[in-house]
Amino acid sequence: MTKLYPWAELAARLSLATLFIVAGLGKIPGYEGTAGYMDAMGVPGSLLPFVITLEIIGGLAIAIGYRTRIAAFLLAGFAVLSGLIFHSPLDPSEQTQFLKNLAIGGGFLLLVVHGAGRLSLDARRG
Repeated sequence: MTKLYPWAELAARLSLATLFIVAGLGKIPGYEGTAGYMDAMGVPGSLLPFVITLEIIGGLAIAIGYRTRIAAFLLAGFAVLSGLIFHSPLDPSEQTQFLKNLAIGGGFLLLVVHGAGRLSLDARRG
């Protein structure tokens, strides 16, 4: 069974990373609308370039396992914080979305603690 661990670690990283890479890239063509939504929710739309960069670069770092602990820590915070801002845990219609963000943050915290695994650039760096 332990022979599957590196592949499971890779699959987990790719699953988490894909969500953020796709989300970051998806914000580019809808930039004005996303910035407006952020403003409406009390978050300066001027932060959108940072959000896009974090999602894409952080997602790619997780995917290839490069500086995984740092990227995972940042994305864990981002997932939980954006869940709190955009998906109120007190609103029944948003509760599942909030819990999804919380679970994603938890997945990233496991990467912070355990690292990327054997099939990663981090493992090659020693």
